[in-house]
Amino acid sequence: MTIQSLSGDKLYRTASLHGLPEDCKSTKNLTPLDEIVGQERAQQAVEFAMSIKEKGYNIYAIGRNGLGKRTMVLRYLNRHDPNGNGNTLYDWCYVANFEEPRKPKILKLPAGRGHAFRKDIEKLMTRLVKAFPLAFDNEMYYSRSEKLKNQLTQKQENALVTLTKEALERSVSLSVTPTGEYQLVALNGEEAHTEDTFAALPEKEQKALEDTINDLERQLRGIVRQLTELEEEFSDKIQKLNEEIANDVVSHFFKVLVLAYKDLPEVKAYLKAMQTDILDNLDIFLEESEEQVALAYAALDKKMPRRYQINLLVSQPDHKFPIVVEESPNYHSIFGYVENATFKGTVFTDFSLIRAGSLHRANGGVLLMDAVKVLERPYVWDGLKRALRARKLSVSSLEKEVTLSGTISLDPEPIPLNVKIILFGDYQTYQLLQHYDPEFSELFRVTADFEDEMVRTDEAEVQYAQFISSIVNDNGMLHCDRKAIARIIEYSSRQADDQNKLSLHSADIANLLRETNYMAKSSNATMIRANHVDQALQSQEKRVSRLRDHVMQTFVNGTTLIDTHGEVVGQINALSVISTSSHQFGAPNRITATTAYGNGEVFDIERSVDLGGRIHSKGVMILSAYLASLFGKTRRIPLTTHLTFEQSYGGVDGDSASMAELCAIVSAFSLVPLRQDVAITGSMNQFGEAQPIGGVNEKIEGFFDVCAIKGRTAQQGVIIPHSNVHNLMLRKDIVDSVEKGEFHIWAISHVSEAIEILTRQPAGILTAEGTYPFDSVLGQAQLKLNALRV
Repeated sequence: MTIQSLSGDKLYRTASLHGLPEDCKSTKNLTPLDEIVGQERAQQAVEFAMSIKEKGYNIYAIGRNGLGKRTMVLRYLNRHDPNGNGNTLYDWCYVANFEEPRKPKILKLPAGRGHAFRKDIEKLMTRLVKAFPLAFDNEMYYSRSEKLKNQLTQKQENALVTLTKEALERSVSLSVTPTGEYQLVALNGEEAHTEDTFAALPEKEQKALEDTINDLERQLRGIVRQLTELEEEFSDKIQKLNEEIANDVVSHFFKVLVLAYKDLPEVKAYLKAMQTDILDNLDIFLEESEEQVALAYAALDKKMPRRYQINLLVSQPDHKFPIVVEESPNYHSIFGYVENATFKGTVFTDFSLIRAGSLHRANGGVLLMDAVKVLERPYVWDGLKRALRARKLSVSSLEKEVTLSGTISLDPEPIPLNVKIILFGDYQTYQLLQHYDPEFSELFRVTADFEDEMVRTDEAEVQYAQFISSIVNDNGMLHCDRKAIARIIEYSSRQADDQNKLSLHSADIANLLRETNYMAKSSNATMIRANHVDQALQSQEKRVSRLRDHVMQTFVNGTTLIDTHGEVVGQINALSVISTSSHQFGAPNRITATTAYGNGEVFDIERSVDLGGRIHSKGVMILSAYLASLFGKTRRIPLTTHLTFEQSYGGVDGDSASMAELCAIVSAFSLVPLRQDVAITGSMNQFGEAQPIGGVNEKIEGFFDVCAIKGRTAQQGVIIPHSNVHNLMLRKDIVDSVEKGEFHIWAISHVSEAIEILTRQPAGILTAEGTYPFDSVLGQAQLKLNALRV
């Protein structure tokens, strides 16, 4: 046979680290990377989106978890000049709307000035709280108010004296009861008439006194109205006096404040409105109504009237470009909310209880969130789209969004929104959003597509070594020596299933380094070495390999039937991969083919009992087509073949067994036995050409382990497609066995090569007459079929 097995150097690519200087002995000598290696495409997408100001250029970062999407984006953003893209940052404050209390106003201040403004108002209130009582508690105020009061008393007395004299002249007394009411009583000389004395009077005198009293009552009512007007006039004069004094106090304190914020028209207008409102609500400061004042001062943090507090929602004191990562994107955490407070059994809310969400804190910068978490929480996705479309951020209670309740709540003024949203998600979520949400493409116009792997070159290995150095330095680990770096790079290639690629799944590398660091420290080493990496990998393998050990035990005790010696007609060892959530491993499966007289149909037992998947069924149909091209071009094949995976009860899918199935059928046709010490994996097309498959390393290792269980011979080996050679990153024990000639791996390009290896006979080439040579496998099969056609 001319087909040679692969040499050991084809089975594993060692990391030579040619790009590293010879004097670089460990990660201590390497400069850590400040970016994620191999993600240039995604980084360019982020740079493009961040440089565009127009609406809709938000980012959806696509890739599997663990690729370092968030790390790369955060490192890129942290390197940026906060104002490099022209973003102006602001502080945002909610203040009272004195005209409509339910609609608090928003104040926009330059970044860093919001905190100072709040402090200034707090100082102002502290001074006013002390100044007002002092202004109204002094001799000057008392003398002026007493003078007004005396004037009122004098006018009241003058109005009543005249009526009192007239009443006495007409034998009627005018007096005031203890309850403050005026009373007119008829007199009997100097004393008031009793009921008896009044009744003893002649009827004419009684009538005259009653008429007199009625006339005096009419005059009294007029005087009472006059007294009321005098009291109102007095009240107005007192109010005017209070306002004059209060205005003097307020003007003194506000003058400096207005001057300090003269460059901010909105703040200046608010201060004027506050000044007017303070004059209208002096009772809050003068404590005239105890209950009202208690509620007005029921602040949760400051001893000052609530209506004059400054609710500093967002502050940017250091002018740092806002970068916010929202780990739990629920409605309130993103859009903010309004708290309720309880004071002496009264539940109330106001503008000072408005709380910021992630969008408030990220305004002017970037908000990063996980796409799946955003979509999982009710109303969050709709609210996010609404805010991005309107470029405004409204604080509204979730209860108001989801119920028809008429409960009174605040309706704060919306804040202008200028933010970039970066969502992190997988391809499936991206496709669902593209398909079911037409607004998604308008709002997230930039896709940052993260690579799973990168080409393995000398330069890439150097970058990867720097990446390893960055993880070591960031986490304070022991440094890796040169051989440990090489071993980790080789592990990365194994994770990528390609000698010429490196996996970019940074989470796997970081986890391996953490465990390797633990192994090194446990052995009191001062540096991480290659053997520590191997120990960590073995520990990982042991933790997740329970199912593999169970499967291998079935080969040990004979529960799973398998032959690794001898030859059998219509029987072959195929290879499959079994996967769990955290581990995958290979194991051989016996495939058998039996024939009976029929019409050339290949009867797939797996498909008939719904244990075969669609891809497996397609593979069987393809090999049936190739089989028909071999033996059925002129006449129908007179055999029906029954094909099955032995001892397979959990379902079969994939077409990687199609070459094995064809070899088993050809063996059944020709009655030429197949070697049982050789396993095969590989797909094929309708021309018999070998096509690549997945999991080639695990499949080879699975058969190697079973051969060790069943007994090793120097002829055992595995057939794989030639297009899978670059995927080989096999275990060291298998490479050593191949180099010693104790195990073989054949790489083939056509199924006929597999037939020759498995039968140790030539497969046979079709002659011009349409026949195969008699001494070939296909020739013997053709003879058997022709005999049945007679």
